[in-house]
Amino acid sequence: MAPSKGVRSPEVDEYIAGAPAAARGKLETIRKAIWAVAPDSTEVISYRIPGFSYRGYRYKGMFVWYALQSGHLGIYLRPPTIRNHRAELRGYTTTKSAVHLPLDDPVPVKLLQKLVRASLGIMMERG
Repeated sequence: MAPSKGVRSPEVDEYIAGAPAAARGKLETIRKAIWAVAPDSTEVISYRIPGFSYRGYRYKGMFVWYALQSGHLGIYLRPPTIRNHRAELRGYTTTKSAVHLPLDDPVPVKLLQKLVRASLGIMMERG
């Protein structure tokens, strides 16, 4: 369940419902983990994948996206979040702005929330 202050997106509900059954629970886990960090945010579909934003910031206030990809779950964050957490992300495939979570592993909720907090902080700092 989404927090009362944030704005939940029916399009994200559809995105998750349309995912294979084996991935739906993990997508919901990611969604809930992000809501826990940013309960006042707005949930949207951006670049055809779920994401979260706060109005009034550059890039439409987007600070995190997530998606089911072929063979992994993608978490997409504001740079330099990944670079700043390189040591903690050892063992994961990463890019400048993405972390690939293996589909066969549990979602690392605490790590995910730490990354989301960092990405949110970067967005707010930059305006």
